[in-house]
Amino acid sequence: MESSYIIERDVSWLYFNHRVLQEAMDKSVPLYERIKFLAIYSNNLDEFFQVRVAALKSLAALAKSERKEYTDDVKPKKALRQIRAIVSEQQELFGKVFREEIIPDLEAAQIFLVKCDEFTETQQTYAYDYFQEHLYQPSLLTTLPLDDATTVSYQIKNKALYFAVFFEEEGIAPAIVEIPTDQLARFVILPQKKNAHQITFLDDIVRCNMHLIFPKVTIRGIYSIKVSRDTDLHLEDEFEGDITEHIQRSLDIRNVGVPTRFLYDSQMPEADLTQLLQQLQLKPEDAIPGARYHNFNDFFQFPDPTNNPSFRDEPLPPLPHPTLEQADSIIHLLRQRDILLHFPYQSYEYVPKLIMEAASDPQVEHIRITLYRVASKSEVGQALLHALAQGKSVTVFVEAKARFDEASNLTWGKKLKMAGATVIYSFKFVKVHTKLLLLSRNEEGILRYYTYIGTGNFNEKTAKLYTDHALMTASKSIGKEVKQIFDLLERKILIPKTKDILVSPFTTRSKFEKLIQREIKHAKTGKTAYLIAKMNSLEDADMIEHLVEASQAGVQITLIVRGICRLVPGIKNYTETLK
Repeated sequence: MESSYIIERDVSWLYFNHRVLQEAMDKSVPLYERIKFLAIYSNNLDEFFQVRVAALKSLAALAKSERKEYTDDVKPKKALRQIRAIVSEQQELFGKVFREEIIPDLEAAQIFLVKCDEFTETQQTYAYDYFQEHLYQPSLLTTLPLDDATTVSYQIKNKALYFAVFFEEEGIAPAIVEIPTDQLARFVILPQKKNAHQITFLDDIVRCNMHLIFPKVTIRGIYSIKVSRDTDLHLEDEFEGDITEHIQRSLDIRNVGVPTRFLYDSQMPEADLTQLLQQLQLKPEDAIPGARYHNFNDFFQFPDPTNNPSFRDEPLPPLPHPTLEQADSIIHLLRQRDILLHFPYQSYEYVPKLIMEAASDPQVEHIRITLYRVASKSEVGQALLHALAQGKSVTVFVEAKARFDEASNLTWGKKLKMAGATVIYSFKFVKVHTKLLLLSRNEEGILRYYTYIGTGNFNEKTAKLYTDHALMTASKSIGKEVKQIFDLLERKILIPKTKDILVSPFTTRSKFEKLIQREIKHAKTGKTAYLIAKMNSLEDADMIEHLVEASQAGVQITLIVRGICRLVPGIKNYTETLK
């Protein structure tokens, strides 16, 4: 769709990631928080290439007639060109921020990031000893000669760091050397120089000892490279048989998916790059120039040898809920009133605490829960295991297709099933995003429901990072409707009949459209017309058209959007009342 007020999904996502980069540019943000935002930007971009760029490349490879089965309004080749241009511009800005702002600010704090050619004699000795003790063993340092391109191409793992090493001698093929950052810390603290803190990359420890790996040849050049691969599990038609087996097989081969980006040190000579692309069977359009170092997401662990508290945001521990904190029993409290929780501002501990209370309550007969992204060390998971150990009936719906959390979800699904839970996995063509917990309690022969409805995952780690809300209630009507949703997930009914709760894909769109039309009617009849909505993304073209219609009618619209937002505000005659 082409219009003045709507932009392509992927371009919008890149604008979102640019806002992350802006946080790194903001000098009012503490230094190590700015470094963290560079890491977030880098990690986001990696996932973007692994998923979205991979999808666009797959679309581009299809004939136009086949492509229409998937989408009408996306031109993949044009989108890929746009992405490449925007990413190149952002990468240049990223490098400038790091070199011209972050590095000088670190040096002003007497923290120096040292390259191998800047090592003092003492540091060279330290780097040699570190290499000999920690790196110089076959299980860690993998070297791949580029004389068998077909094999080597698929031995290069997704997102892993490598050096491409070129030699002076004619007839000697270049080699690929893996930097084992999956087994060793990316940063190494060196002996101090004149009371200044000196830190180097693991890459530089390997680089300055490369002659020990190739003692019989002369090294001409060493350049960092990285391959991002298609990590989508492509499960659309993989629902015959055991879904968990299909996902496990796909996880096992995720590291060798089709390449979507080849990131290389821009100092690499053109002839060497051409040779490398040919031998790795990569296309020139896959190649994106980068800096000397890749995988900036490792900067999440960048050490602070000064332990300076001003380098980080002031800790903001979650606040206790004023009512829940005083309650002897959450269940008894919910009989009296509803509770609304706000994360990360309030503590998440009440969620596993509610499950633990249910586990010990003789009147609770059944616990039902949906799991979308489960922490590897999950208090919620442990509480469910405790409930099973207490003899409770537990039903768990596990969304096995939660991207990049499939392995953790499958692990918890297996644990809970082995402990006696009824575990149900994904639907075909649908992801179950809902976050529900339902307790069924027998109270003097009457079954009463206690319900938790949240916008955030049952995940203690992300509950400290993302803004989410959760309702705890003993409402009869809500409890019965949530029970219907679990009946749907358990394949007991085909369509839920709910009034209070919107259920996708059955009622959410139609209800939203009715609510928007109601405000349009108010605006046209001179009444106050206002709409505020909070969401992760605004992507759906039809819903965007409804919002444009509302703005044209004079409805005042405020949208709080975390990521993708395809709708452009402030466009005359279209979105003037929207912010």
